[in-house]
Amino acid sequence: MHLTTVWFCLIAVLWVGYFVLEGFDFGVGIVLPLLARSDAERRVLINTIGPVWDGNEVWVIVAGGATFAAFPEWYATLFSGFYMPLFLILIALIFRNLAFEYRGKRLGAGWRSGWDAAIVLGSVVPALLWGVAFGNIVRGVAIDHHHEYVGSFLDLLNPYALLAGLCTLSLFVTHGLMFVARKTVGELRVRARAMAWRAGLAAAVIAVTFLVWTYLQRREAPHVRWFALLAGIAALCLVGALIAVRAGREGLAFLGTAATIAFAVGSLFVSLFPEVMPSSIDPALSLTTTNAASSAYTLRIMTWVAAIFTPVVLVYQGFSYYVFRRRIGVEDLPAAVVTTPSELSPP
Repeated sequence: MHLTTVWFCLIAVLWVGYFVLEGFDFGVGIVLPLLARSDAERRVLINTIGPVWDGNEVWVIVAGGATFAAFPEWYATLFSGFYMPLFLILIALIFRNLAFEYRGKRLGAGWRSGWDAAIVLGSVVPALLWGVAFGNIVRGVAIDHHHEYVGSFLDLLNPYALLAGLCTLSLFVTHGLMFVARKTVGELRVRARAMAWRAGLAAAVIAVTFLVWTYLQRREAPHVRWFALLAGIAALCLVGALIAVRAGREGLAFLGTAATIAFAVGSLFVSLFPEVMPSSIDPALSLTTTNAASSAYTLRIMTWVAAIFTPVVLVYQGFSYYVFRRRIGVEDLPAAVVTTPSELSPP
């Protein structure tokens, strides 16, 4: 297998990992005001993702870095053409991360509600815009012979891409609710399970519509049959997750939505290959794994580095999930401790 193909697959795996792991983070943040009925329950929801959310975000950094090193032409066209949506995602993530850190610094209701709003908005915007970005990549954008995007920001907000954004948003909400049902106890667990069922039904309708539309968009692609197979498996996994959550098997339900996202994202990459960014102006101007790649020497060095360090990272992150596997509830919350400015000042 050519190294360009290897690195296309590795980048696909990184994006799959990011959407599966950060997807439930986003989902928990989005449902924060809908699921929790008190500040204590909101603290529980935040604590369910507290030990892992920052580690989950590393996946997108690695995916971006791998794209820059392995396919610099793809990176340059993507980040320059999609500058506005990616900038909005970055701003949203900054405010979301600040909210996690600063929400508990004061006890005032206004202070905490403001940061709660930042968590919700900082989760909704990336969950929606990542879908919009990937929808445009699959659909194809206006790339000229210089490999530059010549469209506008409004061109990216086309119906297909917006449907892709609603698909990621609804799947992440469902995935997050499955995670909460798996991670909590008591009334919060019961409400999360009931809400996950309803959200999952809506996500199923949106996801199936999007995948069918994608098939029509890419029906001339060389690997469209593999796309159809993976998309079908994703749909079956979502059905299985809904059946599992109705039966009270939250662990299986969470694995089901994780598999749904993994197979759905994987199917999009399969539908693209060997292209990485199709041109809607002329297919001959499209970026591919060949004309967008780095030199063979660069790819060889990167492959050795990835082979050595990727297993270490996976083992470490898997261990962190194992350590924080226990369910939590309101009764597990410590008393709120707030550090005042006077306590931070030197004597």
